[in-house]
Amino acid sequence: MDVVFLSRLQFAAATMFHFLFVPLTLGLSVLIAVMETKYVRTGDETYLSMTKFWGKLFLINFAVGVVTGITLEFQFGTNWSRYSTYVGDVFGSLLAIEATAAFFLESTLIGVWVFGWQKLSKKAHAIVMWLIAFAGTLSSIWILMANGWMQHPVGYVIRNGRAELDSFMAVITNKFGILEFFHMISSAYVLGAFFVMGISAYHLLKKQHIEFFTRSFKIALVLGLASSLFVAISGDSHGVHVAEVQPAKFAAMESHWETTTRAPIHLITIPDEKNEKNLIEIGSIPGLLSFLSHHDFNAEVTGLKDIPKDERPPVLITFLSFRIMVGLGTLFILLTIYGCLKRNRLLESTNYLKIMLLSIPLPYIAIEVGWVLAEVGRQPWIVYGLMKTSDAASPVAGSQVLFSLIAFILLYSFLGAIGFYLIVINAKKGPALE
Repeated sequence: MDVVFLSRLQFAAATMFHFLFVPLTLGLSVLIAVMETKYVRTGDETYLSMTKFWGKLFLINFAVGVVTGITLEFQFGTNWSRYSTYVGDVFGSLLAIEATAAFFLESTLIGVWVFGWQKLSKKAHAIVMWLIAFAGTLSSIWILMANGWMQHPVGYVIRNGRAELDSFMAVITNKFGILEFFHMISSAYVLGAFFVMGISAYHLLKKQHIEFFTRSFKIALVLGLASSLFVAISGDSHGVHVAEVQPAKFAAMESHWETTTRAPIHLITIPDEKNEKNLIEIGSIPGLLSFLSHHDFNAEVTGLKDIPKDERPPVLITFLSFRIMVGLGTLFILLTIYGCLKRNRLLESTNYLKIMLLSIPLPYIAIEVGWVLAEVGRQPWIVYGLMKTSDAASPVAGSQVLFSLIAFILLYSFLGAIGFYLIVINAKKGPALE
């Protein structure tokens, strides 16, 4: 049993499970803040009911996310102690700020929001929800700056046999982390929007609470369209930067083997990693890959063959993750544009409502494969160009990691079943039983 592989598998399981809840927290908090603000401005009790109904689902989701997030951070000490020893001076400072400044702020504000309905004015209570959305976003900034540093390390010096922080400003203005943040936060808004639209579609199909869920759908639709478009824009900028600082990842994303100018994109490709080629290349568009990577149709794009084999990421996983993410992102834009055209005839658009109901899992999938792309595409580095994953694991027995991996899977399966069960039954109840 390879301890590095088992540690990676355990961290992947914990991270991907935790990330089923974090983006929805970010997306729903903004939508609930908008709904409560509308209640304060109009005095319309429907908006108050909307705030409380979606707020209950938000709180269930947040509670499960907190539990899974705490265990995730402990793994840096238990499974990845060599990593923590070598780069903890940089990475640890960002996590410490996230926990003490952002997460505790968010948790405290949620407590104020839950117990402050009768103690705060309407306006003050709505402001608290906006502050919750801000605190959640602030928390994600620090986490993504830490991940961005792992993807493109800056602001450090090697001293005393370890990486030590040299410029905190360089770390928090790291372009990779900034682009990663904008891409992720807009993806979270897409998830929140599709979650609300999907549940609203369920009730509209049953012709119940029509006014309530029509309003919910329309509010989420606006956020869904805007954030879907922004995901595409930020993704393009992020892709250009990846091509610049992580050429191996970019080449794997497109299964691009030969370094060439005016590099083409193939509409249909089947990678053959073993033989360093593609089995099938259909629908070649000359220069498009050069344009996507450098915004220049004649630019040179590095091929995988010019990268040492022991520094290449797994091509097939990276390639498929990228294709799934882009395909779903395009679908979200089309669905929200169509929804805007049908926004005044939602009840008559039964096929569209069915599609939106069935689309609830799709943003989850898009976000998960996006993280797979980011993390697997960085391999074999845990800190790109600085420290390999094989050098970062704790010196423990593989049997110990296997035991904890099984325990985590069982625990998370139990928590996930409870969390999603509570979300589903409360979503089906609707506002009448609130």
